[in-house]
Amino acid sequence: MREYELYLVIDADVADEAAAAIVDRVTSLVVAGYEGTGGEVVKVEARGKRRLTYAIKRRVESQDIVLTFRTPPRALPEIERVLTLDEQVLRYLVVRLDED
Repeated sequence: MREYELYLVIDADVADEAAAAIVDRVTSLVVAGYEGTGGEVVKVEARGKRRLTYAIKRRVESQDIVLTFRTPPRALPEIERVLTLDEQVLRYLVVRLDED
């Protein structure tokens, strides 16, 4: 399993419960893994609301959340598919952390 960091940019107008539901959905996908090979969430960090440098989908403020997790690489396409389909997620970025 590899370690990844997921940066989520969520619409600021979304309630805190809805933002938590998005994080729970991603967490459940990470724990389920790929074909039964489970992963683990290392850290969830809410960075709070911030003003965007430029408008994304006509929004100028966002809630930022950073998740650090370990999962097999084959689980990533499903996580990205779910995030792409969610209209409350303005942007996301998945980065593989270095193996130091």
